[in-house]
Amino acid sequence: MAELPGGTFWMGDAFDEGYRADHEGPARRVAVGAFAIDTTAVSNERFAAFVRATGHRTDAERFGSSFVFHHLVHPEARRHVLGTVPGAPWWLGVEGATWSAPEGPGSHVEDRADHPVVHVSHDDALAYCAWAGLRLPTETEWEYAARGGLESARYPWGDEFTPGGEERCNTWLGDFPHRSDRPGGPGTVPVTAYPPNGYGLHNTSGNVWEWCADAFGPGERVIRGGSYLCHASYCNRYRVAARSHNTPDSSTGHGGFRCARDRSEP
Repeated sequence: MAELPGGTFWMGDAFDEGYRADHEGPARRVAVGAFAIDTTAVSNERFAAFVRATGHRTDAERFGSSFVFHHLVHPEARRHVLGTVPGAPWWLGVEGATWSAPEGPGSHVEDRADHPVVHVSHDDALAYCAWAGLRLPTETEWEYAARGGLESARYPWGDEFTPGGEERCNTWLGDFPHRSDRPGGPGTVPVTAYPPNGYGLHNTSGNVWEWCADAFGPGERVIRGGSYLCHASYCNRYRVAARSHNTPDSSTGHGGFRCARDRSEP
């Protein structure tokens, strides 16, 4: 974990580039106390250890299905597709899609131990945190840590998305949601796939959305960071100020989390 002393920082969208309904702005000076936060999202390996120790069944397992991006559904899972999401037909409800079978029946995570766990709800994340003696970060803590010490920057590394032509995060390449130009196709990458920010945190932009402790509104919780499906043409929420939301029992193939804990200053 990164041990952060806290302080004050500019939180929110300083460029007026966000979605009004997401309430990213106005940018404001915010204070945050000392805390510690995972340098990576919780991986499949870490979540598997939790499941072995506790026998935890995720919400996706209890409900019997979760949501998978249409290009990623495993061939053996095609007959398990339950339907599409209204307004977002690229999301398919798939019977048997879980953290250990992310693309539905026939898929597995045996070769993805170092990828972020997905198909975990807010409730699942809380259960993991309770087992580990940790907690979810507040939204303020998450953004403070994700910025890595840069004031009001668009991304954890600065204002330019691909400085010097170098890719810095896992987001959609191509024509969303029809054609992916990413070698190997869309999907998660290892939790340390890209260089860390100034505080040592990896992948706070792209890869997977991350649950925060805060409520977004009635019955919903904040998610931060964007995912491998974000693209400027549709969802530019890979900016460090960006935020979105989901119900606490919801799970998807691009939703994960990282943990935090209090830190007592000497």
